[in-house]
Amino acid sequence: MSDTPEISALRREYVAAGLSRAELAADPLEQFGHWMQQALEAYPDDATSMTLATAGADGWPAARIVLLKRFDADGFCWFTDFRSEKGEQLQQNPKAELLFYWRGLERQVRIRGRVEQLDHAMGETYFHERPRGSQLSAAASHQSFPIDHRITLEQRVAELDQTFEGAVIPCPLTWGGYRLIPELYEFWQGRENRLHDRFRYQYNDTGWQIERLQP
Repeated sequence: MSDTPEISALRREYVAAGLSRAELAADPLEQFGHWMQQALEAYPDDATSMTLATAGADGWPAARIVLLKRFDADGFCWFTDFRSEKGEQLQQNPKAELLFYWRGLERQVRIRGRVEQLDHAMGETYFHERPRGSQLSAAASHQSFPIDHRITLEQRVAELDQTFEGAVIPCPLTWGGYRLIPELYEFWQGRENRLHDRFRYQYNDTGWQIERLQP
């Protein structure tokens, strides 16, 4: 352990410009769109990466990185195997939170809400937009379940590739999309001396309410 860096001593100063209440859009989706566009321009490869946090009936939280594939007034969408750990947890407890972290811009966005499954047609459309190799992998894998060896999985992919050679690979009924319908957003902008700017949008009967949070 003597060679391990003392992580408690590590520091980082945030130097980005601040975020004021006057700069915020009244609609959090519009505000998110502004920040997403800036993130796409600065870091196009990683801008849509987001942490998806879920919890099942046992209450244990689970988090993983997934990719945002669509966002609009209806919600925020991603795609996966419904039989995966996150799929099982969302079936038991259809609530989740998304976290976007854009390090170079010193920004975070949290989005919390209820989750619903997209209809199969939407999942099927996106499935066939993916590269063939990704389609084969999704169809061959029972996501999150144990397997004896990587070779077994590779063999399944090869067999599917041969079965559907020259043909359309059918989208499995066990694979598709989810949509999170936001009830709360938080926009975080890093600032010097840890005096970060944080604004929370929360929805109630009168619409979106905005309040500044202490850092």
